[in-house]
Amino acid sequence: MMRNLVFLAAAFGVMLPQLGYVHETGHLSVEDYIAIEQLTAGYPYKIDHCTNSGYDYADQYTPDGIFGVSSAWGSAGKIWYRGREELAQAGGGGKGGCRMRKPVPGRPGVHHIVTSQMITPTAEGAVGRSTLLAVTDPMGDAAGSIEWQGGYEDVYVKTDQGWKFKSRFHVWPGHPWPDTAAEQARLMAMPKPARK
Repeated sequence: MMRNLVFLAAAFGVMLPQLGYVHETGHLSVEDYIAIEQLTAGYPYKIDHCTNSGYDYADQYTPDGIFGVSSAWGSAGKIWYRGREELAQAGGGGKGGCRMRKPVPGRPGVHHIVTSQMITPTAEGAVGRSTLLAVTDPMGDAAGSIEWQGGYEDVYVKTDQGWKFKSRFHVWPGHPWPDTAAEQARLMAMPKPARK
């Protein structure tokens, strides 16, 4: 049976590590791939809805996990949040509960869609890249829109509680990220200039 599976995989160009039949260091099982995909699939909902006061978002990370931003793929970025309490704030909440999202004139609400995920095994766990689309609410006579906002570069590790983000960087090529999340929040709170 295994010989037939190997032959079929080779005939159709399927790599056995992706199917989870190789269990050496640096390879993932089918269950590992599914668990990592589930981790990233739950991410947009938890951040968009501030579930469990942001702690559902924070608990997707290791205790020392980080979230940051970068203007180029594969480059060092700026760390905005580190550890569970800061990450709960990134998820819209924290000890004080979920913050009310005040509408900003000219800035519609945004919902995140993460797609096109690629997962690569490493000796320590796995790394991944994905695409981020931002879907905005309709405003007045204007229809909602879909905007490409780069994507994510991730480092995943397997813990006693399952797969977690060791780090996640929002990579938006060419985007002029400020140094801190607080600066970004101030920018986002400003009314968007009207188009001429």
